[in-house]
Amino acid sequence: MPSRALSYLSGFGNEFATEAVAGALPQGQNSPQRHPLGLYAEQFSGTGFTAPRACNRRSWLYRIRPSVTHRPFEEIPTGLLRSGPFLEAPPTPNQLRWDPLPLPSAEEAPTDFIGGLVTMGGSGEPSLRTGVAIHLYAANQPMSGRFFYNADGELLLVPQLGRLRIFTELGILEAAPGEICVLPRGLKFRVELPDGPARGYICENYGAYLRLPELGPIGANGLANARDFLTPQAAFEDTEGDFRVVAKFQGRLWEATIDHSPLDVVGWHGNYAPYKYDLARFNCINSVSFDHPDPSIYSVLTSPSAEPGAANLDFAVFPPRWQVSEHTFRPPWFHRNVMNEFMGLIFGAYDAKAEGFVPGGASLHNCMSGHGPDAETYERSSSAPLKPVYLDNTLAFMFETQFVIRPSRFALETSIRQHEYFECWQGLEKHFGEVVSRK
Repeated sequence: MPSRALSYLSGFGNEFATEAVAGALPQGQNSPQRHPLGLYAEQFSGTGFTAPRACNRRSWLYRIRPSVTHRPFEEIPTGLLRSGPFLEAPPTPNQLRWDPLPLPSAEEAPTDFIGGLVTMGGSGEPSLRTGVAIHLYAANQPMSGRFFYNADGELLLVPQLGRLRIFTELGILEAAPGEICVLPRGLKFRVELPDGPARGYICENYGAYLRLPELGPIGANGLANARDFLTPQAAFEDTEGDFRVVAKFQGRLWEATIDHSPLDVVGWHGNYAPYKYDLARFNCINSVSFDHPDPSIYSVLTSPSAEPGAANLDFAVFPPRWQVSEHTFRPPWFHRNVMNEFMGLIFGAYDAKAEGFVPGGASLHNCMSGHGPDAETYERSSSAPLKPVYLDNTLAFMFETQFVIRPSRFALETSIRQHEYFECWQGLEKHFGEVVSRK
């Protein structure tokens, strides 16, 4: 079972300590001359050694073999996986929307988590540690005999269909639809599918590590609480065989053979670790009078940039919630934004769209591209009785970034692209000059 995170995400540097075998964690020092259980000490660093204490991330791993014991890496095909810089297709100011990624056939196309990765677009590039990549995954097979790590960025996993059971160097996490999981840069893992075929979204964050946003005038409480984030307890595999480690390094995939499972960490302590979060625990803040605040009130995690208030990545979620504001058009308003928005739907319906935006689907509205509720939603919501309404059976999310998201060639040419997406706004009629009674 995962251990409970207290203030790991708050940036206060709290450490975790967990061991699968008593005595795996040495006392009083990190690297004894000889470990009493014959384990190797290995530091796993996510920041520079001299990063300030409040943001320094590293863990000490006590493992059966160190990470260097593998054969040389050789490059392998990337399939539909892409990385920054995203230059294979020109970006477009048009609004984009897609149907869900089809699940591969288990008989015709057995596909594990790595093979099921498809890139929709991104910004920046990993060598500069700036920007993001946005991927979809659709898989029908567990990762058998191979493991994966990403040297380019941390991975924010958002399952939409089927659970992911993620075996990592630091322990086991399970993420179901309605939950998220963050895997730090460089962490080795493999994925099993306990419910069969699985599908979801991934944001690969090249920039500063995700953390809880500041609360500002909200005060000390609200949004996501640090105590609800879970890290795994130590668990290890002492298994020998013919295995492969796949690495994503500077946008390309590389593979090395290894004669044992690399998930052989018997104990670890530190603050550089994977974690999960149940989005049902998110505490929404909303208006109880009129109008509605900016969507930043729905931010779960943020990756800040050098420019204050302009995030490298914000992860926002739109869960079930009450709407009670008066004299207000309640769905998201029409807007053009300097930020860039990639949205997905985990389950249910999204209150700004009448049709077309379905679970597993996605949309992209780039810098200054106008968007908002479709014509049907506008007409319905602009005349609806303003009684308290509970938005139930809905869970949408947004990856928002200050950098333009350049679509991949796949995203622009795939058959799941909704080329008629723009039509949803063409029914918006002129109402100027009408007499409107205030309800």
